[in-house]
Amino acid sequence: MELRYVAAFVAVAEELHFGRAARRLQMAQPPLSQMIRQLEKELGVQLFERSTRSVRLTSAGESFLGPARQVLDDVDLAKRAVTSAGTGEYGRVTIGFGGASSHAALPRLARAVRAAHPGIELVMKVQQYANVALDGVADGSLDLGFVRMPVTRAGVRTRVIENDRLVCALPADHPLAGKEEIDLTDLIHDPFVSLPASSGSTLLDAMIRTCEEAGFTPKVVQEAPDSNTVLALVSAGVGVTLTLKSVEHVCQGGLVYLPMAGRTVWQQAALAWRADNPSAALRAVLAIAERELPTPAAES
Repeated sequence: MELRYVAAFVAVAEELHFGRAARRLQMAQPPLSQMIRQLEKELGVQLFERSTRSVRLTSAGESFLGPARQVLDDVDLAKRAVTSAGTGEYGRVTIGFGGASSHAALPRLARAVRAAHPGIELVMKVQQYANVALDGVADGSLDLGFVRMPVTRAGVRTRVIENDRLVCALPADHPLAGKEEIDLTDLIHDPFVSLPASSGSTLLDAMIRTCEEAGFTPKVVQEAPDSNTVLALVSAGVGVTLTLKSVEHVCQGGLVYLPMAGRTVWQQAALAWRADNPSAALRAVLAIAERELPTPAAES
């Protein structure tokens, strides 16, 4: 199968018009039609249904389109990788992210990378929790991860990009909602909503630890799969929770966010990558991140 046949197929499949596809490929229409017939003969299937008025993909053509595009993308990637080998100006960096730690930072980093290195492809992998991104970095399936500290994985390097703090989220009609700050001991008898105990979430760990330091174990009456749902349940009056200040913008209706009296609990967001990752593209992305997401001053 010749690569030019694959390119011809993709052009016709996207244009659904032989004339427009021929102009796009800067060739005459008869040779293009011949290439498609030769490709169909080679594959042993009909890729298009043709009439005098329209061109449509057959089911076989629809099945072939995705892999054909991937072939062309991979060839383009290989060509550009050869011409830019070792410079970090071209390549693919896979980034794992999840939770509030990346809501503002990831778009900022992605825009800066695209502006400085348009040849670097950022492949975004959504994770439900930040610790899952850390697992991906540790096992090599991700190049870079937005994670929560502390990180103790062997061979994984980190750099803090944000200091965030815990706040208490209450339903707007809670008896304590009008206060400027809240003493955690006032919530001893309140029901709590949390992320699943099985999630390994550092936010959940911080909530439990902070309540225990205040002298009680939070009574969790309902779990939810993500912070958005947790806050929606709090807004509905199911319970209260401790969350990060950075998520206040995510869910505001029916909620009040209050600082905790007498204590400030910090949670650090960080970037994580394997120390032995040889990718020049990753090094270029990390350099951009140093500028766009600098390490903040330590909080006391």
